[in-house]
Amino acid sequence: MPTATALGLPNIRGRFPLLAGLMIDSFGGGCAGPLLLLYFVRVADIPLGTAGVLLTVATLFSIAAPAAVGVVIDRVGPRNLVVGAQFAQGLAFVGFFFGRSLWLLFLCALVTTTGQRVFWSAIFSLLTDVSDPGDRDRWFGLGGMMQAAGFGLGALAAGALLSFDGDRPFLIAMAVNAVTFFIAGVLLLRLHVAHSRKAAAEAGGGPAPLLRKDKAFLVLIGANTVLALCTMLLGVGLPVYVTEALPAPKWIVGVLLAATSVVLATGQTLVVRHTEKRRKTHVLVLAGLLWTVWGVLMAGLLHLPAGLVVPGLVLATMVFAAADVLHAATGNALAAAVAPKVGHGKYLSYWQYSFTFASVLAPGFFAQLFEVRREFPWLAISLLALLAAGTIVALERVLPHAAVRRD
Repeated sequence: MPTATALGLPNIRGRFPLLAGLMIDSFGGGCAGPLLLLYFVRVADIPLGTAGVLLTVATLFSIAAPAAVGVVIDRVGPRNLVVGAQFAQGLAFVGFFFGRSLWLLFLCALVTTTGQRVFWSAIFSLLTDVSDPGDRDRWFGLGGMMQAAGFGLGALAAGALLSFDGDRPFLIAMAVNAVTFFIAGVLLLRLHVAHSRKAAAEAGGGPAPLLRKDKAFLVLIGANTVLALCTMLLGVGLPVYVTEALPAPKWIVGVLLAATSVVLATGQTLVVRHTEKRRKTHVLVLAGLLWTVWGVLMAGLLHLPAGLVVPGLVLATMVFAAADVLHAATGNALAAAVAPKVGHGKYLSYWQYSFTFASVLAPGFFAQLFEVRREFPWLAISLLALLAAGTIVALERVLPHAAVRRD
């Protein structure tokens, strides 16, 4: 068996600009993303609760982006949308570097979150376009691995920056993210990929009538919203949790986030390879159960002796990473398999509403519950993850049997 096949890797010939762009973009995100909430607090002098609400409101205003992408993606092509999103986010982080006023920071946050929504609404259609027949799931896995590798290296940089005092570490992170967005955009301009417009013509007025009738797909979006919230809560909450609530060194934040990214960067195609004969829904249920355990472990850290906090953080992060790699390798593949051929790209853009809703909720969800009681965000996410797992179990009976198998 060829090595690439054994590792679950697709054919990457001619796709290097895409892989490099994904990794470079994610490096900047890994460096700046974990520090963004603290940037508002430390540099812009905005209270934590206000900062969480500001980011939540900015993301809420971007909520129409996946629907807009759904209207144009099969005509414009996903590559052009992804490139535009990269340049827009680069400009937004230039604004973060120079801006201090509440309204300017809100505008930058709005551009950033809208760009993120456009990117995530188009990237899986782009991966579908570049994949050879039968390689789609493997491309989803490989794309996620490249992003995780970049994010992990960026998270290590963020952890190193946290060890310095003053405003400079946060400003460096904003500048790095701006530069990486621009580099990624230029690289993706060099990617040549054909996109079929046939589906757009066949879909006619768009996916909305189909989606209104597709109750199973809508419920799946709802369940994945909770699972996506789990994936985001570590990056949003861990820096604040360690800095403000736990007797642990600040540098541990970067190490833990990087370690999680290493699992994602090395494990997704292997998960695809070793779960090819299992139902995708079963893999997602296992991820939800692991996140349930993770939330309980994170809340329990507040009640451990100081000497056990770091080992407890490591254990909790291992559980999180196991859940994250299962979800990352499976969730988008399930949506792509369930979506009909007519308007397939539009369906996948609407699927990104699960991540949109999660990103809307994550900052405010964590900040508001954290200010009430420090273990509340973790206990709440634990209960929600258990609910999502139960929903997927019930949903499995109405999904097409062929769709929940690996391609």
